[in-house]
Amino acid sequence: MKAEGRVFKFGDNVDTDVIIPARYMNSSDPAELATHCMEDIDKDFVKNVTKGDIIVANKNFGCGSSREHAPIAIKAAGVSCVIAETFARIFYRNSINIGLPIIECPEAAKAIHAGDEVEVDFDSGVITDKTTGESFTGQAFPEFMQKIIKAEGLINYINQK
Repeated sequence: MKAEGRVFKFGDNVDTDVIIPARYMNSSDPAELATHCMEDIDKDFVKNVTKGDIIVANKNFGCGSSREHAPIAIKAAGVSCVIAETFARIFYRNSINIGLPIIECPEAAKAIHAGDEVEVDFDSGVITDKTTGESFTGQAFPEFMQKIIKAEGLINYINQK
């Protein structure tokens, strides 16, 4: 399983209230949430993101509240993967539960720049910055997590069994 796309870069402590502002929490519709994804940190994000693009961030991505709306908004906006130095644990689990691939790799998070073209191989954990030619090794997904992501989330995975 792979992801490939153009990078949107963010810093430390991008919290769930920035990923999807609380004022939009009255909706659980993924398409509606996607229209407001990242707007408080990058007002043009939803205008510029295209299907397959990748978010790269520094430490503690997804901190804050435990709402699943944040990874849902990111996935529905078309983001194929989030790479970060570290993730807030509840965001990490929520992402897997809804089928959003995420991968921790401090070296990649530091070296990759906005606009770079990046490819992520989830089987091996290898992240390749196709713009610079650099490769990094993140933590590969265990097989069961890949199955959940391929099924588009935990509920679909369970329903398929």
